[in-house]
Amino acid sequence: MDEPMAAEDPFADAPGKGGPLAPGLYVVATPIGNLGDMTDRAKAVLAQVDLIACEDTRVTQKLLSYLMIRKPMLPYHEHNGPAMRPKLLEKLAGGARIALVSDAGTPLISDPGFKLVDAVCEAGHRVTPIPGPSAAITALSVAGLPTDRFLFMGFPPAKSAARRDWFEAEKTTRASLVFYESARRLPESLRDAADVLGPRPAAVARELTKKFEEVRRDDLISLADHYEAAGAPKGEIVVVIGASEEKASTGTAIDADKALKLALEHMSTKSAARFVADLLGLKRKDLYDRALEIGGKHGSED
Repeated sequence: MDEPMAAEDPFADAPGKGGPLAPGLYVVATPIGNLGDMTDRAKAVLAQVDLIACEDTRVTQKLLSYLMIRKPMLPYHEHNGPAMRPKLLEKLAGGARIALVSDAGTPLISDPGFKLVDAVCEAGHRVTPIPGPSAAITALSVAGLPTDRFLFMGFPPAKSAARRDWFEAEKTTRASLVFYESARRLPESLRDAADVLGPRPAAVARELTKKFEEVRRDDLISLADHYEAAGAPKGEIVVVIGASEEKASTGTAIDADKALKLALEHMSTKSAARFVADLLGLKRKDLYDRALEIGGKHGSED
């Protein structure tokens, strides 16, 4: 009887699966804490590229030492980006293979890498993702909150007033909110979030994949109380807050008046109020009373 044929690997020719890498930029995800989370493909790509553009060469050197890889590195971050992008584009034009890494996790998630990727694409060079860990997704997976819709918000503003405005802008967003925060600012940031958003379910994920990993789940007000009493924790922080249950209002009182006046030209008072209420997400009774004030006499009752 013939031996069964081994299944063909459909990814055998994918970058990092063997053979030489094609010229271009490789966006490589690295561990967020536990170095064992480095994928075989990411390791293979780093071993083959000509150059590694990294957020901090000291941090990346620790990873390369663990992987026993020696490669030239160039720092690429928000402060030197305008000066470094032309140099990296010049190397790509010459056929170089460059890896882009952040200090931890997936590049471009709350770092300036998107400007480099945009420039590389605009120049017509190849950009290849090498996926792997992401702190935001890792936190979502253990927060115990809905993940069907979520909004990643990066880092909150450093000042309280601006931070409250930042939360206020997402007060009616019907999605879980995910953001990073420094451990030092966590207590005051949670208090601002609680004052604006109320007692929503939330989770604070700390030191994910590391020795002292912790996920604290509670309502937002209780979490703010806890960290105000306990003080700022140590480590890297991801906060996940449950979605708003409020229906977003897309119109102001002036918008409602305009919509009512137009609707009353074609509908009865009751029908106009119902139509505008459904359109703008407002209460029907309020709109019915307002319709009577501004033009209900022009429309008959149902």
